[in-house]
Amino acid sequence: MTQEKIKLNISGMTCVNCSNGIERSVQKISGLKSSKVSFASNEGEFYIDSNLLNKQDLIQNIQKLGYGVEENLEALEQSKLKAYSNLKRAFQISAGLTLVLFYFVFFPLESITANQYTMFVVASIVQFYAGGRFYILAYKAVIHNNYDMNVLVALGTSAAYFYSLAVIIFFNSFPEHLRFIYFDGAAVIITFILLGRLLEEHSKSKATDFLKKLMDLAPLNATLINDDGSYTNVLASNLQLGNKVLIKQGEKISTDALIIKGDADIDTSMITGESMPVYKTVGDEVMAGTLNTTGVIEVSVLKRSEDTTLSKIIHLLSTAQSKKLPISRFADKIANIFVPAVIGISIITFLAWYFIVGDTLGAILASISVLIISCPCALGLATPIAIVSSVGKGAKEGILIKNPEILEIIKDIKYAVFDKTGTLTKGIISVKDALYEEKYLDLLGSIERMSEHPISKAIVNYTTDKNLNLNTKFEELEIIAGRGIGATWKGKTVRIGSLAFLEEFDTSLEFKYSAFYEQALAKGNGVILASVDQQCIAVFALEDTIKDGAKEMISDLKSKNIIPILLTGDNQATANNVAKQLHIDKVFAQVLPDEKYKVITKLQKQAKVMFVGDGINDSPSIKQADIGIALNSGSDIAKDAGDIILINNDLKSISKSINLSIESMRIIKQNLFWAYIYNAAGIPLAAGVLYPVIGVMLTPVYAGIAMSFSSVTVVLNSLRLKLKRI
Repeated sequence: MTQEKIKLNISGMTCVNCSNGIERSVQKISGLKSSKVSFASNEGEFYIDSNLLNKQDLIQNIQKLGYGVEENLEALEQSKLKAYSNLKRAFQISAGLTLVLFYFVFFPLESITANQYTMFVVASIVQFYAGGRFYILAYKAVIHNNYDMNVLVALGTSAAYFYSLAVIIFFNSFPEHLRFIYFDGAAVIITFILLGRLLEEHSKSKATDFLKKLMDLAPLNATLINDDGSYTNVLASNLQLGNKVLIKQGEKISTDALIIKGDADIDTSMITGESMPVYKTVGDEVMAGTLNTTGVIEVSVLKRSEDTTLSKIIHLLSTAQSKKLPISRFADKIANIFVPAVIGISIITFLAWYFIVGDTLGAILASISVLIISCPCALGLATPIAIVSSVGKGAKEGILIKNPEILEIIKDIKYAVFDKTGTLTKGIISVKDALYEEKYLDLLGSIERMSEHPISKAIVNYTTDKNLNLNTKFEELEIIAGRGIGATWKGKTVRIGSLAFLEEFDTSLEFKYSAFYEQALAKGNGVILASVDQQCIAVFALEDTIKDGAKEMISDLKSKNIIPILLTGDNQATANNVAKQLHIDKVFAQVLPDEKYKVITKLQKQAKVMFVGDGINDSPSIKQADIGIALNSGSDIAKDAGDIILINNDLKSISKSINLSIESMRIIKQNLFWAYIYNAAGIPLAAGVLYPVIGVMLTPVYAGIAMSFSSVTVVLNSLRLKLKRI
């Protein structure tokens, strides 16, 4: 047996049942060993015995089911955008025409016949254009032996529509008290179900945007250094191992490489999460997509473009995106039992009235009444209206819920994992404390004004806050990448930088400065020193300030029995310092994106995991976690990968998200319960069970009223969310 793995991009799937149906159908094909189809990513992964089955035959079998197989991601994206656009157009038309129907209900034309035929024309457009997708999906579901919500929608709306049509055509054949039409009821069902689908598809319509943006991080072109020393502009994807490449100041690194000449400060924040640029020199490795902020370097290519760290992040995102969320679709599960039962009851009702009672018209009306009262208006509204209310409530609280499905699982999380820089901390370097000679402080601030380095900005801000005029004149100035700044002032040499930088020039430190330096390091702070003529005159302790509300948020999570974890690319000392301030007991430091991803997957084996981050380096973890939360101040890629975006960047909104999830699921379950209770109580009445006893029978008009009342109950219950305090 020769086993082959085939990955396909599948278009045309509109719900989880589509992916499940494809899996079940292809599993019957001879030569297929296993299949995994993801509705979330529109991807299918198949293992086949290539001696018995080939790729083209597999594709043809999938296409026979009514789905498309696209050649590449671009074609798949176009197909998905087109499907979303069609769904949006169907909803808009359905909503608009439903309003027109209600106009004719409340303000009918003088001629009853004209009014009815006008409503018929309008309702037909809604039923077969906007609602046509439900007939198609219901057919697919039935042939896969799966009776889902689509079957219920098609069945219920058809009963209401065709009963109304029969009333119009055979108007005089119906008793006066049975001459009612339900075009508006069928249209309302279709409109609200489409609204729910639109909400579900919204996050999927741009599912690959974050991958596109991530791919754009790596530069398309590179400056190749030829053997004769000349330069050639080439595609970065064409670089070979050992090629020499020139990286200028302000350019991105084209591939993972080794520095062979020069030095520079490299901004690696998008990969490692480091809050400050990292000094790199000959012998150090640099990664694709990182930014050269100072200096000019020559590098030797270590990895081809498809093997770089950035490419691994893209792969991790794609893998995480294809996972199946553990969503329990209450309505569809119950519908698999409920729909066949309703059909059976309707048939039994018809037979009982026809053969036992001997009333043909009564048999027709009773069986239709059963279908009408089973019409899933309340059932269809139960989830989408609650989601609309939940999403609206979240937005009001500064919580943008991109994927409403996560409302079901966010309440079950056990681990809340946080990035540090820009998430729990402000991501802005500041001077926490300093020891200096007062007379030199304005000079140091004036010199640092000449640099755009984050540390320089921190010292400038510190001196500015002391109301110093930073206009001290100095002579020569030299910015030395990765080490510090040198200047000449009144014939004296001034240096600002790391201890190693100052020690190169035999700088002496008094005990007070060395003690301050050691204490700052022990606390996890960064430290910068300054000297005048080889004599230390200042020491600055640097920190990344804890965000407002971070402590309260961590405390609240602990009160909910959720374990907070710090996961960062920063050094261990800094990470421990932040964790200590926030009372976080578990810390993972100095981890790269793929290592973060592994930590998340390991934790997921134990329980549900929420990850909160803001950087590009966090995006694989955000996507892989059961719940991914991104800050609005973060990168676009992180926000695209997240299920929730905190618009106001308020960490307290994390606790509010959990509370909102609990309330939303409680209301959805209440809605589903009452929707089914109405049906369970109304169906026997519609079938005429009590007619022989007390002469009471639920005619189609009362079935419609009962159906509408159940819908009102569901809507009002959902709207309670807007009044809830979270």
